[in-house]
Amino acid sequence: MTVGTARPEGAVAADRRIRLLLADDQDLVRGGLSALLNLEPDVEVVAEVGRGDQVYDAVEKHRPDVALIDIEMPGIDGIEAIRQLTEAGLAVRCLIVTTFGRPGYLRRAMDAGAAGFVVKDTPAQQLADMVRRVAAGYRVVDPALAAESLAGGVNPLTTREQQVLQAAADGGSVKSIAARLHLSAGTVRNHLSAAIGKTGAENRHDAARTAAENGWL
Repeated sequence: MTVGTARPEGAVAADRRIRLLLADDQDLVRGGLSALLNLEPDVEVVAEVGRGDQVYDAVEKHRPDVALIDIEMPGIDGIEAIRQLTEAGLAVRCLIVTTFGRPGYLRRAMDAGAAGFVVKDTPAQQLADMVRRVAAGYRVVDPALAAESLAGGVNPLTTREQQVLQAAADGGSVKSIAARLHLSAGTVRNHLSAAIGKTGAENRHDAARTAAENGWL
């Protein structure tokens, strides 16, 4: 794993247990992670949630040191949940643990304030070590995913193009997208056209699919 050198203030003291929050919408996955990590002598799972929009309240209530957060969850996704925690200044270090090791997700997660990013097939002992490193103030990233992210380049879509494409992916018409984003229909069409061109797609549905596959949405 790649590890940063900085140890920011707020790192967990080495002589106490790491308080951990798990956020994953799959009960079996969440339960398995909880069982495995609770076996570690210096880790204590203090809370579990199954929705992205439950993360903020759980962090406020249980005050974990580290939150293991999946990306694709109901309510809001894990990246947006981390963004909320970061903007609120809550003292929790966030580690994305997901099935979807897409380069675009890595960039978005780190921009939102995540301290690390790993995929779910990471061995349990290695995951526990990453939790310890994140708690100690380091950043940890799966090296293969980091290399792929660098090779893939920067997300070509603007924030507004991402929003319009996401709304299109949800099945919205131009009219409904315009109403949802408080834009004119003409502006929505312009953003869709730009996104289609940047993704090399044939239509907005293909553009949304391509963007999602690359982790740009």
